[in-house]
Amino acid sequence: MLIAVLADIHANREALDACLDDAQANGAERYVFLGDIVGYGADPAYAVDVVADHAARGAVVLLGNHDAAIAEGGYDLNPVARGAIDWTRTQLDAQRRDFLAGLPLQYEEVDRLFVHAEASSPPSWNYVLSSRDAELSLASTGARLTFCGHVHRPQLYGAASGRPVHSYAVDADTGMRLEQSRRWLAVLGSVGQPRNRDPAASYGLFDDEGDVLTYRRVPYDIEAAAEKIIAAGLPPALAHRLFLGL
Repeated sequence: MLIAVLADIHANREALDACLDDAQANGAERYVFLGDIVGYGADPAYAVDVVADHAARGAVVLLGNHDAAIAEGGYDLNPVARGAIDWTRTQLDAQRRDFLAGLPLQYEEVDRLFVHAEASSPPSWNYVLSSRDAELSLASTGARLTFCGHVHRPQLYGAASGRPVHSYAVDADTGMRLEQSRRWLAVLGSVGQPRNRDPAASYGLFDDEGDVLTYRRVPYDIEAAAEKIIAAGLPPALAHRLFLGL
């Protein structure tokens, strides 16, 4: 089965639609959303509705720190992110807020763990920025494969039994076999706010029969997304960074 794994949508309607269209065109049969549906972008209600519709049809949907901040206040976020959350809260009705509040921190099946940040302490929202971070996460779960987001940059880590965790180069749109003899942690990048100097939206396609993961990069209408951020009165920097992938 081909599973589309999407993280960090951040209320970017144009990027979300582009990724979902790409996944459908490539034959995705199942969807997993790794959290941060809202925050930063100008279409939070739309993003929540689309993801909730997928959830009603069996998709796995997890809680991200920006989603949690809708109810919790976002006091641990930087001022720009917190301001975006304050605005986002005004755009969501009670039903949408309840949907976000009810999302789980992680989901495990077969030999796979899905989580927004990482496995050692999901509610702490730690970042996987190095092989050491990946090692801590992998040591905290018995799952052979961990899929996460939060970092906004596509990354892949793997380790053979008794060996140190190694960082692997990610080749966009090229299938990478996640060998059974290793444990893996895959960071899927961001649908709605990429930060690896490539403005194209990022998500993953995982073939669970062949254990092949493909990191997809999908162009989208950045100008439309940016214009709506400005029109909403959100910080202009949130619009400008979309063009730069920062």
